[in-house]
Amino acid sequence: MRISVLLLLSIWIGTAYANADLAAAIENVRTTCGGIGAELSDMKKMAGITTAVTSVGTVSGGVALGTGIAKAATDKKADELRQKQEEINEIWRKAGVTVARDEDEIYEILSGFFAQVSDSPTASSYQVLLDNKISELDKRSKKLGNVRTGTLAASTATNIAGAIMSGTNKVKGNLQQQIDECLTSVKTLSDVRMQVRLSKSATNDELNRAEDIVRACDAWTTVDITSINKRADGATVSSGVGAGVGLAGTIVSGVANSEQVRTLNNQKEKNLNMAANVLAGGTMVASGVATVFNATQIGAIKRAATVADQCEGALRQ
Repeated sequence: MRISVLLLLSIWIGTAYANADLAAAIENVRTTCGGIGAELSDMKKMAGITTAVTSVGTVSGGVALGTGIAKAATDKKADELRQKQEEINEIWRKAGVTVARDEDEIYEILSGFFAQVSDSPTASSYQVLLDNKISELDKRSKKLGNVRTGTLAASTATNIAGAIMSGTNKVKGNLQQQIDECLTSVKTLSDVRMQVRLSKSATNDELNRAEDIVRACDAWTTVDITSINKRADGATVSSGVGAGVGLAGTIVSGVANSEQVRTLNNQKEKNLNMAANVLAGGTMVASGVATVFNATQIGAIKRAATVADQCEGALRQ
């Protein structure tokens, strides 16, 4: 009888120690794996904001490019009318006293540009129409140039902000270390669970709970946490390029649209406008690439956050 009591006491003590070991292993997993999801949640929010910011930069760059193209078309139209104006001036110089004949020539020159004229057109009325049309086109060109400069400046600002946010929204060394420690504790829990299972010193419920925790938290081995930083680096570089190109475009566009350059009406203005349009396209593309990097970073963070949520959820059961 005494031997039976001692044997039962020994089995109870062994079970208590085994259960204590299993509980300690689970608590260790809770300590090392808990809190990872909170940091990832903050990173996901920041990546979403950064994506929105660089998207604005992409749109602004696109508007700048579209406006620049519209401005080029307007300038071309004005140049064509100026050419007609030169032809008319040449007619006046050669006209002599045959005004009617001169007006016929003027009408022929302008017929492709004016759908309606006065009922009794004269050479002077054509000149007024032509001057007004050129003035109207010049004003529109000036306005379009200002819009292009403004949207390039906006794209530059958003790219600068995007580069700063992308550069800081990265996995820090202590988070990677915490994930490594989490996986180490999960391995320990798996080993302890195997020991108590072999010794039959834990209940099925305890073993099943430990197995659920191991399965959920061991999924960290499938997460490439470094991909988050790689995408952040890509977004930072792309936003930096977009900011640099956008700044250059803003300056060039401003110079091209200045009165000093516009009044010259020469090839320099055309070259500057073309350069501004090319730079607008460049900042649009760079902003678009940064947006893609930020969007894919969100995907990588979501994958890691899902594992964190499943792991922490298993620990709470």
